[in-house]
Amino acid sequence: MKRRTFAAAASGTLAGLAGCLSQLGGSDDSTTTESQGLSAERDGYPESVDAKPEDRTVDTSGLDTIEEGGVEVPLLPVEDAHVWWAYRRARFADARGPDQYENSHIEGAVFSSAAERFRDDDDPVKRWGKGDRIVCYCGCPHHLSSIRASQLIDGGYENVYVIDEGFFEWQDLDYPVTGEDGGINEFVVEGRVDARYAGENAWARTVDSEQMESTDVAADGSFELHCKFVDVTADTRLRVSTPAWTRTGSVEELTSGVLSAD
Repeated sequence: MKRRTFAAAASGTLAGLAGCLSQLGGSDDSTTTESQGLSAERDGYPESVDAKPEDRTVDTSGLDTIEEGGVEVPLLPVEDAHVWWAYRRARFADARGPDQYENSHIEGAVFSSAAERFRDDDDPVKRWGKGDRIVCYCGCPHHLSSIRASQLIDGGYENVYVIDEGFFEWQDLDYPVTGEDGGINEFVVEGRVDARYAGENAWARTVDSEQMESTDVAADGSFELHCKFVDVTADTRLRVSTPAWTRTGSVEELTSGVLSAD
């Protein structure tokens, strides 16, 4: 797995930019209900699995959860997600932006973004059964995926999880993916809003491509957007949006200090 990191210096400026940017209860492990009329690339399952892990029951009764939009979303360990994937016991949905999905995604997973503007009537998940087991994932490791999962749960889907460690842990474990192994740049955008916005979402999006990241505003109004974007440079234009303000600038500019309304 090849990922480059934007290294932050103690002063808050980026170093080395020129050289390197771098509980849902129960233990039911039954297979999901098959929706009708879906092609293999739209059903959320892998088409085939060459090497399967040892089969076992995944106990979901004690899973940690994360609250998103007033919904408790279960966090599924990546090794358990892999068992469900290998034995086609869950459908997989990628909650990131389309460019990130196209670069690389879990084999068989469909694109079903957390951002509503990327979803339409062609979203495969809309054709899945409300009782189907669904695993959402993203790369941050579970901000976008928890947003998408909470949307699905609010929409009546009864058996939704997110991969706790996220997509890149899946990839680092050499679990099957489709797409490129590399070209990912990591950087952190820090910011602050009034504490009354605690629990709401802050977003980072590339201006000229379709990549995005999200996080919750902390109790004190602070937030950190841990971005893992494809082929980003110090000059790539970003838009950071919060419930209180929006800022646009280069990666270098928006990672050089703590962003605020001032």
